[in-house]
Amino acid sequence: MNVTTRTKAVTSLVAVAALLVAGCGDRSSGPSPSKVTITEIKGARGADSPTFASGPLISDVVTKGTVYDDLAEVTMDLQLKDPGVLGTESKPTPINSVTFTRYHVEFVRADGRNTQGVDVPYAFDGAQTFTVGEDGSKAVIEVVRHEAKFEAPLGALVNDSAIVITAIANITFYGRDQAGNNVTVKASLQVNFSNFGDPT
Repeated sequence: MNVTTRTKAVTSLVAVAALLVAGCGDRSSGPSPSKVTITEIKGARGADSPTFASGPLISDVVTKGTVYDDLAEVTMDLQLKDPGVLGTESKPTPINSVTFTRYHVEFVRADGRNTQGVDVPYAFDGAQTFTVGEDGSKAVIEVVRHEAKFEAPLGALVNDSAIVITAIANITFYGRDQAGNNVTVKASLQVNFSNFGDPT
């Protein structure tokens, strides 16, 4: 292959590579300009729903012989990553709104004993669709499942009200803005599990 032929071949390869890169760029609109902030998360034990309160979620494994799931109410706010300059601040538009469709809950303990089904309840995925726009949004999700109260380690608490398991529920929400860019946001909620006294 002479120099002229080699130069043409290299030039053709560069042109093809440039087209491929351009094609990849057309398929993605880049990182989302939207930023979702969780401003508050409150819990409600099943028997008290829908009364949400700040502080640890008191998860009663059995209440008056009945098992309830426990809920959380999350408040979200929408902002732009680039707020603009002083005097001409940018505000979110409808295309910046973020629609969440699912979430993941995973429990951990401060003492490092985090084996699922032994030390803490199993992690799980939940589905909930809601949109966070310029005025923010609230959503209610399940944070402790019914099933978890029958499984280890929570099932053993039914017969021993002297034991309290304190864990942190790490909750990750997954969504997209209206341009299709992925957005995730995380929250944490302390959960105290035990067979607490039944409300009167």
